[in-house]
Amino acid sequence: MGKLDLKKELAELYRPPSRQVVDVDVPSMNFLMIDGRGDPNTAQAYSDAIEALYAVSYTLKFAVKKGPDEIDYGVMPLEGLWWADDMSAFVAGNRDAWQWTAMIMQPSFVTPEMVEAATREVARKKNPTALPLMRFEAFDEGLSAQIMHVGPFSAEGPNIERVHAHIEESGRTRFGKHHEIYLSDTRRADPAKWKTVIRQPMR
Repeated sequence: MGKLDLKKELAELYRPPSRQVVDVDVPSMNFLMIDGRGDPNTAQAYSDAIEALYAVSYTLKFAVKKGPDEIDYGVMPLEGLWWADDMSAFVAGNRDAWQWTAMIMQPSFVTPEMVEAATREVARKKNPTALPLMRFEAFDEGLSAQIMHVGPFSAEGPNIERVHAHIEESGRTRFGKHHEIYLSDTRRADPAKWKTVIRQPMR
């Protein structure tokens, strides 16, 4: 069988337009998650979290491919939930006070038992620092507004404001945490071409 392209199958969620804010109803999906705190550019905890999440995600991918159903799929992109005890920390740029959940969505056929086996395998081979902090759980955002931001993370502000304004103009209120989905390989791509989904749940 061909390789599953989950980003394509879930295009409404992972490929929003860049010129307008759109509403989406996000279903419950399963994620590997690690919580942390601090500046994502400098905090070792953030780098450690990403290392552990990708290690288990790729181990799962290869295990499924070698399994009885021989399903091949692309590992999903890194995502992040962002917040702070005092939300003025975002306005002031006090990144050390930022809190986050780094996470990677897993296909619906991945089970807790499969995650446990993959985690044991990663612990045996690499044992990344953040591995004991990882959890596998469902995340349900529901009705949300989102847009595709093209450019560096430092230029997200206007698009975040557009999302917030859209929610207010629709008569709803923001609910839950600021959500970003990182579609580009920031190690190789030109920052001017980075693609990031900016999502905000609403009620």
